[in-house]
Amino acid sequence: MDSKLLARVGAAVFVGLAFAMTLVQMREEPNPQPDSSPIAWVPDGDPLPLQIKACAEMGELALSSPDCRAAWAEKRRRFLGVDHPEAYSELADPAHPLIADISTSTPFGEQRGED
Repeated sequence: MDSKLLARVGAAVFVGLAFAMTLVQMREEPNPQPDSSPIAWVPDGDPLPLQIKACAEMGELALSSPDCRAAWAEKRRRFLGVDHPEAYSELADPAHPLIADISTSTPFGEQRGED
């Protein structure tokens, strides 16, 4: 048998198999897609997820809410695995020294030393 003829027969068989496999794939019914909506697990009796969601819906007002600050501190404590609650006690304190320094700072033009 000639080598060119053998190559042509092999190529024809390959194309025929590829075509047959394509037809089989097209005839199959597609698998039903599972429900793509994410399911959030909320532990029974834990009000923290609802509190965090309510704070998120409040927008910028949540920044001044002590309840939201406490909920966020608790969420951080749980996420980071801090066992002692006093680790975030200074964050809940509204008279935190860094916040007081920012609020009493001088205007921008005076900080640059321009006369």
